[in-house]
Amino acid sequence: MNDAVDIDLARLRRSCAQCSLQQLCLPAGIDADELVRLDEIVRRRRTLARGERLFRIGDPLASVFVARDGAFKTVSISEDGEEQVIGFHLAGELIGLDALGEGAHRCEAVALETANVCDVPLDELSAVAAQLPSLQQQLLRVIGHSLNRDHDHMEMLVRRQANERIALFLHGLGERYRQIGQSPSALRLPMSREDVARFLGLALETVSRGFTRLQEDGVIAVHGRRVEILDLDLLERLAHGAESGDPKRQRSAS
Repeated sequence: MNDAVDIDLARLRRSCAQCSLQQLCLPAGIDADELVRLDEIVRRRRTLARGERLFRIGDPLASVFVARDGAFKTVSISEDGEEQVIGFHLAGELIGLDALGEGAHRCEAVALETANVCDVPLDELSAVAAQLPSLQQQLLRVIGHSLNRDHDHMEMLVRRQANERIALFLHGLGERYRQIGQSPSALRLPMSREDVARFLGLALETVSRGFTRLQEDGVIAVHGRRVEILDLDLLERLAHGAESGDPKRQRSAS
């Protein structure tokens, strides 16, 4: 067995264990030699402290990023300096796709907690993907997921009822945790309630009241920044504006 194949597959799988590219690529049959090539283009792995910027508005697109652990928010800045949260990124999800269209970042990525990040040079990733059809297909799927999240965010913002926005947010977060191999019902919220409020276009008090009412109605259980979804069916109905006939549960709509 040559050196290119005689490698520590366990180490390589750990190195990409939480990468969104890994989840469909490796099961699709990427062999040892191809896995080495993919792993080698990740030139830099760095640690960011809570509040540190991964990139800023106007920075040129050179790399895409994957948080191996930790989480990020992406924010836009208004003319008067006000921060608007436009997205959240969990461990294993690609960050930086906002710059694909114009070649420069239109938002800033801020670490919500200490995070370890893989820096993947885009030109090298594109070159490898051009030679590996399964990787190329996965990149398209990842871009599609990102577009879907943008659409979901717009759907949240057009909902008139605050409880629908909050329910959609929690339901969508659960589905994203499912996609990266974690529990869809035991959620860890790396973001603050204030971040959630800015993301949903709601007042902080409204978000806090909404979480409390969902807990009182038995839909969720809140333990600090951990949320357990107790009634997924009801949460999904609330997310789509279908209320239960229970008057207690209908309080969540107010």
